[in-house]
This record gives sequence, structure tokens and C-alpha cells, in this order.
Amino acid sequence: MRYTVVAVGKLKERFWRDACAEYTKRLGAYGKVEIREVADIDPARAGGVEASRSREGEEILSVIPERSHVILLAIDGKQRSSEAFSEHLDELALRGKSDLTFVIGGSDGVSPDVRSRADETFSFGPITLPHNLARVVLLEQVYRACKISRGEPYHK
Repeated sequence: MRYTVVAVGKLKERFWRDACAEYTKRLGAYGKVEIREVADIDPARAGGVEASRSREGEEILSVIPERSHVILLAIDGKQRSSEAFSEHLDELALRGKSDLTFVIGGSDGVSPDVRSRADETFSFGPITLPHNLARVVLLEQVYRACKISRGEPYHK
């Protein structure tokens, strides 16, 4: 499997970078993992929220691998338990979708073009998470899904 995480903004604090690095390292046993960060565009400098969302969207779309199955993280996306998420990733792999890209948009969401490029949406629930935390939770859940899929022990 190949997992790509496209995220708007850089991880500024060391503890976020360390947490992501740890899960990226762990995931390396199950496939190739790549994190692609795109610039967070300030709406005040871009001419408004729509303009910044559009520019971020162009950057997001430019770094998504061409044939990748795209899963957009969105509060209105489909919610799944860890076990159901693992089963879903297994089903995608069985259908030949071995290149997955997860997109974490910016503070003001994503452009309509990014939404239309997404093959599906996924949500951690109705709560709003800071983007830094969402990235850590995503990597942890993909790692957990891999462990569940292989029948390896994981913390329930």
C-alpha cells in the first residue's frame, strides 16, 4: 500500500512533528507513507476566504498522485469505527486501490474542486479538531487499521 497525506500548513510545534514522525515510522512496516504539506494561505493577503481556499485547493490538487483514491477528511464525511475503517481500507485494496491519499484541508475548508476530486469523505465525528491533531489521529488510525487487518494486537 501507498499512503499519502496531503495537509494544508506545516507542523510548527515539535510535539506534533514528533507524533506524526512516530506513526509514519510505524506505518512504514505496512506500506510507503508520504506527507505532503501545502502552504496555508492567509485570506487577508489572498483577497478573502474564497480566494485563499481556491489557491490552497490548486496546491492540494497539484500534489495528489494521479491515480490515487482520494479520501477527504471532512466533518460531514462518513464516520467509521476503527474496525470498520480497517475493513474499508481492506475492501479498497481488494478493488485494486493500493494508492490512497488522505486530504486535510485548511482552516476554512477546501475548494469545490478538491471536494469534487475526492472519491469519498471521512470524518472523526462531529467534533472540530485542530488540523495538527487531525493529522496525528489520521496517521494513528491508519496504523491501527493495518494492525487490525493483519490480526496483530492493538489497544482496544
